Amino acid sequence: MDIQRSPLTRPRRTRRTVLILLAAVAALVITLLLPRVKPAAPRVDRSAVWTGRVERGSMHRQVRGSGRLAPEENRWIPARTNGRVESIALQPGAPVDPDTVILVLANPELRQAFLESRSQLKQAEVELINLRVQLASQQMNQQAEAARVESEYQLARLQAEAEESLAAEGLISEVAVRLSRVRADSWAVRRDMETKKAEAFSEAVNAQIEAKQEELEQRRALHAYRRQQLDSLQVRAGIGGVLQQTLVDIGQHVSPGVNLARVADPGRLMAELRVAATQARDLQAGQRAQVDTRNGVVSGTVLRVAPAVHDGMVQVDITLNGELPRGARPDLAVDGAVELEHLEDILLMPRPAFGQENAVVELFRVEGNGGHATRVPVRLGRGSVTQVEVLEGLNAGDEVILSDMSRWSGYDRIRLK
Repeated sequence: MDIQRSPLTRPRRTRRTVLILLAAVAALVITLLLPRVKPAAPRVDRSAVWTGRVERGSMHRQVRGSGRLAPEENRWIPARTNGRVESIALQPGAPVDPDTVILVLANPELRQAFLESRSQLKQAEVELINLRVQLASQQMNQQAEAARVESEYQLARLQAEAEESLAAEGLISEVAVRLSRVRADSWAVRRDMETKKAEAFSEAVNAQIEAKQEELEQRRALHAYRRQQLDSLQVRAGIGGVLQQTLVDIGQHVSPGVNLARVADPGRLMAELRVAATQARDLQAGQRAQVDTRNGVVSGTVLRVAPAVHDGMVQVDITLNGELPRGARPDLAVDGAVELEHLEDILLMPRPAFGQENAVVELFRVEGNGGHATRVPVRLGRGSVTQVEVLEGLNAGDEVILSDMSRWSGYDRIRLK
């Protein structure tokens, strides 16, 4: 049996097919274009960000650091010998002179060694005196013998000359003259021998005295050393100032080289600042500085910049030129600023949260009436503590966001409300 179809069925089917095709094309277009559509600019509360304005002017380049006051002359007093702490004469904070006794050590063995060295020194002095007397007596005997031989020689020579005169007149025989000559020659030989003997004895005397003198000097040096050791049992300040610290207790045994106390001159202080290593590359001796002691600001000069980095910091020593404020004392916490240079007629702005010197950073520049901000690359130059030089990317009068904007790193534009 045949079913009769409505004449409206064909157009309805065609329309449905077209709609399906249009929907497919629309879905394809949306799929292709959706990744290219930029997200809407996020809204940022203006009160939650920190902004600054670019301007043209001058800038003092400074590097800041914190630290403490320290004495220019700071002396640690070590033990010079073994000993036991017998008494502590002063407590930290007491004023001292170079000869002020801070503490006293005890060492019975050292005192005994001192007495023995003194006895040996006196014995060596007596031995030297006795040796000189003995050698002087022997030298006198030697000189007397030489004088006697010289006298005998002169007598024999005169007798030989007299007999030669008599022999010329025929009064005595030639044999007697020869005997006189032989006797005179014999005494001449003995005279020469005695002269050489006296010279040799004199050299021997000098050598023995010098040797004994050297032994005496050794005994004297040993005794002086023992005296110094004994005196070092009374530990003295060595310099004028204030006793800062004692490191031992009564009854404690100490060895040579162990620090016993520390003395400093509180009137001559310097500042020891710690500066971040990334900011210390331009620091050098002779630069001017300002040190804030919390009770006043004192001018100073950079004395030394440490060559090594410790925990990311560099130590900078600053001599203080002005009068110290009241209350300034060693180990007082201070802040300081070192002036690097003064720049005139440059483009500058407040230092952003993240922006190193001589680097390119991306900042949001406020546009128009302040409703939007656009990301722009900015090349920074030299910087100070609170300001930085702008080389490229911004103009005078531009307002930029200085806060940390890493949360919106995926956006080139934001809305400010």
